[in-house]
Amino acid sequence: MSTLQIRDLHVSVDTADGPKPILRGVDLTVNSGETHALMGPNGSGKSTLAYSIAGHPKYQITSGEVLLDGEDVLEMTVDERARAGLFLAMQYPVEVPGVTVANFLRTAKTAIDGQAPKLRTWVAEVRSTMERLRMDPTFAERNVNEGFSGGEKKRHEILQLELLAPKFAILDETDSGLDVDALRVVSEGVNRVLENTDVGVLLITHYTRILRYIQPDFVHVFVDGRIAEEGGPELAERLEAEGYDRFLTAGV
Repeated sequence: MSTLQIRDLHVSVDTADGPKPILRGVDLTVNSGETHALMGPNGSGKSTLAYSIAGHPKYQITSGEVLLDGEDVLEMTVDERARAGLFLAMQYPVEVPGVTVANFLRTAKTAIDGQAPKLRTWVAEVRSTMERLRMDPTFAERNVNEGFSGGEKKRHEILQLELLAPKFAILDETDSGLDVDALRVVSEGVNRVLENTDVGVLLITHYTRILRYIQPDFVHVFVDGRIAEEGGPELAERLEAEGYDRFLTAGV
């Protein structure tokens, strides 16, 4: 059993007018095997939380801590966080010219495991995983995300998730820009990981549509840089019916 603990996390970003607080005291614990949905309106700080955990240099931790099995994540470099078991699926995956998908995946697997996977079994695993995600095998020879559609980029993120098998996965608006068919395929990939590993998932989203495919154990409403309310799947259904107005008008 592994645990990811976020304790009273405060984060700011630098602006022309000085530091601007974004996260205002976030407390959240994710255990192995749990799926947490983090829902909130645009600009509430959801993606800031994801990138702060992953170690993006743009975001300045002003106080609080993030612990992975008791170890201070904030003292780790970005690659150390990945090797410790953290995975971030980005809302807008970046292109990596000159690096093929096949080379990228094998390099990442080698870095995380400390040794290169056996080539024959690895190639077969990559191919079968791509097939389940309905990805053309030729994608393995293309440069990472270069010329990929939005849906193809998101499938590639889930391909990484399935192959790298992290302890904790932060999925930042994985449903963004997906049509119905792509959303189903991507969700099936996440569910395979949930069924076959003990991964803990923090699923960040605006909408409930992905939660029709990926069942959360816990739902957290995120407003103005903090968690405003917590509950089970029924909370997501209430948000679908009522939206976020009651949190915004209350000035939370």
